[in-house]
Amino acid sequence: MVNFMKKLARMDVDMSAKERHLFSVGFKNTIGARRASWRILSSLEQKVAVGEQAGQMISVYRMKVEDELRMVCNEILSIIAIHCLPLANAGENIVFFHKMKGDYYRYLAEFSIGAEKKSAADQSLMAYQHAMVIASTELSPAHPIRLGLALNFSVFFYEIMNFHQRACQVAKQAFDEATTEINSAGMDGNNDSTLMMQLLNDNLALWKSELTEGKAIKTFSQESTTLPLAFFEESPRGGGGIPT
Repeated sequence: MVNFMKKLARMDVDMSAKERHLFSVGFKNTIGARRASWRILSSLEQKVAVGEQAGQMISVYRMKVEDELRMVCNEILSIIAIHCLPLANAGENIVFFHKMKGDYYRYLAEFSIGAEKKSAADQSLMAYQHAMVIASTELSPAHPIRLGLALNFSVFFYEIMNFHQRACQVAKQAFDEATTEINSAGMDGNNDSTLMMQLLNDNLALWKSELTEGKAIKTFSQESTTLPLAFFEESPRGGGGIPT
């Protein structure tokens, strides 16, 4: 599916909601397993004594996984910059692809070090900020793409920048604004928005607990990836999703 979606993106057309969903899912599935492998290997590496053969083997494999992650991230970032963003006209699409850009630079920052990490983090921050500005005027506070963006932006602050209070502020503001809109409109909110709000709330509870207890351990927060395809059969949208 990834190869097909690459061809679609390179046709230089503004994607429909369903195409955008498949494009995102294809790459997310490709990189998701590698991110999980990297986390496991990094954890194992820290538990092995320095100089042990097992540790050396783990390090070699970890670096191999990092090379694969770097290749996939750079490829998708190139496609977004050249083929997706220039053709995006609707507010939804513009926010979606800037969010996606922020996500993949964040993935690079997860395993990079030194100047490479700083560069990836800076690019991720700029992409998320740009998406937030557009989302604030083009999408309602309860829109699942806007909520998914806030969710991932807050994860960026917490896990990449270590700005824990800022992460909580971003998540809480998004949750509160969505709640206010849903209540004022007298609606229940669609399932996708509800899922995003639940993930925001879950992360807030986790982060506040860690900050209160003064934990210094590394946790992996829930983030937005993609929403069920069924959503696209009802109305156009994108972004948002399942914890990874």
